[in-house]
Amino acid sequence: MLWLASPGVAARPHRPGATVLSVGAPAAVQPIAPGFLGLSLEYWAVPLYAGSDYAASYAPAINPVFVQLVRNLAGGQAPVLRIGGDTTDSTWWPVPGATTPPGVSYALSPTWVQITRDLASELRAKLILGINFEADSATVASTEAKALVDGIGRGRVEALELGNEPELYKSFIWGGSGATGRPRSYDFGAFDRDFAAIARSVPGIPLAGPAVGAPHWFGHVGQFLSDQRRVVVATLHRYPLQYCWIPTRSPAFPTIGHLFSAWSTRNLAGTVAGAVKAAHARHVPVRIDEINTVSCGDVPAVSSSFASALWGVDILFQMASVGVDGVNMHTFPGAAYQLFTFSRSGGQWQASVAPEYYGLELFSQAAPSGSRLLTVTPAGSRRLKAWATRSRDRTTRVVVLNEGAGTRTVAVHVPGTSPGAGARAGRSRAPGATGTLVRLQAPGLLATDGITLGGEGFGAATETGRPAGRADRAEIRPHAGAYRFTVPAYSAALLTLPSG
Repeated sequence: MLWLASPGVAARPHRPGATVLSVGAPAAVQPIAPGFLGLSLEYWAVPLYAGSDYAASYAPAINPVFVQLVRNLAGGQAPVLRIGGDTTDSTWWPVPGATTPPGVSYALSPTWVQITRDLASELRAKLILGINFEADSATVASTEAKALVDGIGRGRVEALELGNEPELYKSFIWGGSGATGRPRSYDFGAFDRDFAAIARSVPGIPLAGPAVGAPHWFGHVGQFLSDQRRVVVATLHRYPLQYCWIPTRSPAFPTIGHLFSAWSTRNLAGTVAGAVKAAHARHVPVRIDEINTVSCGDVPAVSSSFASALWGVDILFQMASVGVDGVNMHTFPGAAYQLFTFSRSGGQWQASVAPEYYGLELFSQAAPSGSRLLTVTPAGSRRLKAWATRSRDRTTRVVVLNEGAGTRTVAVHVPGTSPGAGARAGRSRAPGATGTLVRLQAPGLLATDGITLGGEGFGAATETGRPAGRADRAEIRPHAGAYRFTVPAYSAALLTLPSG
């Protein structure tokens, strides 16, 4: 049975065996940026998520459940939606009189633009829009860019992202073309020149790039930004695990153990740290604008289980800790890692919310816009990890993740909760603010339902996009300078302390 302090009662005193966590000064990274946590969607996914029943006979209506689920993660800020992914280079705006390029399988239309414009307006969102680059055509790129920007509105488009993972163009067959998108000799230098040429066809619009996912290209980010002065946001992609062409012994092979490992968390963030430093030296923000658990294959036990929720919390903090300015979690219908699925009956939308979404929601609550990461000592162990933030109103939040099989007890020391004279004399006294503790938990690590955050959840389906249920928020007071509580196996806890 879980033990927490009852309202108005001091927490149990620190006992040997507890892991002591000391929250310290702000970490040497910038505050959490507005719109830090966003979504990445494939082009064809937008109408499926937002609603595609637009007709001239009645006013269109964006799926309100999808809108609310996005708002939950945005924390009151304008979200950043990146639209692209693989479909960046398999999508086009039909060019009058031109033949469909061989790798293109999806055509944009005025209806698609209307849906996206209304969705962006409803959310007050900023969009990063992928532009076909693999077609290697200034006409294709400029036609698509003009149609999207004119139709959606320049004020909603943060940047146009030219291409998607160009480092792979020489290796993979482009759509159904039967050929690769670039010759085997294609390297960064060739890409850099191509980017400049295509960029000239879309004048006056901010750009994003290089949209690469291979670490051996990350080292070119500084040169890329020096050459491409219109790029206003540097974009990188990261997936910790990969199903295809990976031996089972590889740390990148998709298992839950590998998902929780340093390879998939701390080291994954470390691979972008150099690029972040190079971009920031040029005053350009960095977004990991495509990320999720497993690329190139479907492994539901990893991507669809509660394990993905715990990983989601950790990786977002890891990316923030190396200075990343924003992260877009990739999702689309049918993906093993999709964050939600939608259905409609009798005009009523419903959503089934995946476990990973709960982890993203916990991060959103724990790291609001403008908050600073705080140092935590020790930073964590193989299975117990801790993160802390302090928001503009001086509220301190501490997240503890237990990715192990046994319950762990922690004693969290936060500045301002050191014991007073009464405590030193042995009298009952609990200086410091009373905290609130909520838990992210599930029936088990492999669970796909029954998940709650602070006692609330979305159940089997939600018609509102808002969590429901009986809120479970316990008050906890410090004793001897520490907030002591348990973190059950495969769960997370969020301790919130108002300013003193």
